[in-house]
Amino acid sequence: MFGVTSFEFGFCSPTTKGWGETLAAMERLYYAKVSTLHRTEKKKLPRYTVCYILHPPWSYFEVSNDNSDVKDCSLSSLLHNSVTEAFDLDYPGKNPNHFPRIVGSINGLICLVINSFDGLPDLFLWNPSVRKYKKLRNYRLNLSRRYHEDECVDFNFGFAYDEFQNDYKVVGVFPIYRCIHLCRIEVKIYSLKSNSWRSIDHFKGRLLLDDHSGKLVNGKLYWLDKGWNIVSIDLACEKWAEVEQPCSCKKCGFLSLGVFRSDLSAFCNEAWTHVDVWVMKEYGVKESWVKIFTIKSPVDSTANIFYPPILMSNEGEILIQFVSRFTKYNSKDESIKYLDVTNFAPSLEAQIYVKSLVCPFIRKGPRTQQQWS
Repeated sequence: MFGVTSFEFGFCSPTTKGWGETLAAMERLYYAKVSTLHRTEKKKLPRYTVCYILHPPWSYFEVSNDNSDVKDCSLSSLLHNSVTEAFDLDYPGKNPNHFPRIVGSINGLICLVINSFDGLPDLFLWNPSVRKYKKLRNYRLNLSRRYHEDECVDFNFGFAYDEFQNDYKVVGVFPIYRCIHLCRIEVKIYSLKSNSWRSIDHFKGRLLLDDHSGKLVNGKLYWLDKGWNIVSIDLACEKWAEVEQPCSCKKCGFLSLGVFRSDLSAFCNEAWTHVDVWVMKEYGVKESWVKIFTIKSPVDSTANIFYPPILMSNEGEILIQFVSRFTKYNSKDESIKYLDVTNFAPSLEAQIYVKSLVCPFIRKGPRTQQQWS
């Protein structure tokens, strides 16, 4: 997902035409969008990479001496070459006792949450292409440290771009506990323009699933709560709603959300033998959920741990994580091909990141520091 390696589009062999058309379409869309929003010249815009976070083995109650790694690799190379090289990234907030999670990626900016075993998480907006980052102002000023003392640190975040206000925003969902009992769930929104947090109406639903970032689709952020219900917040009116899910997903063993071709997707693990991938074509309409394909678990695998699809070509090939490896799944013949990546270790999460010149701060005068606060 992060950008240090460059590559060109349009040099695909006939056998990779589907991926070439997919990437070219993504590139044209990104050029149009970013040129409008940020007045960035097309010739200066870089390309796509895939970023993933590696976590070392550790049990919940012990602190590892090895910190998590953040790596990236070329998306084009991953799709077209027999071997792809991954590169280490020096991310902000790196510390042996801290581990990063990707909240989201928009227009070249990464929202990164850095968790620790001895405190509350920090948030960063980071553009690895230009090696600049901004640590967000403290959202914890009015929050009790009883979160950590009661071992109830189950914050959730979502990263969004508000096209109407031309502003990047972070939504934080914070359960408030007293004597280990849940009192309420506070919601705060950070604005990059104002560089400040503000509170909105409390969330009246259940706790959200731990370590699940909000998925941004058409101005709304989506999460799963601990009852496996889909909930959303509309950034325009700042109102919450519950979203109907596909009927079959209510009985599946595991459900996760993603964004697939600009639609909200539901990833339903059925009896650990296969997964069904659904997309919602019309917001809030249960009948608009469409099952687009099913992925069967490989016969030589002892686990059926798929993650939401990363990308799909026009020819029906799907880039996806299976267990902890990148794979290409062919929906036509149901085959799975494991991709060879050097400098690689088991991956926890991955997202596409497009390299850009977008800065993680609002310019108010000439400054040269790489860190802004």
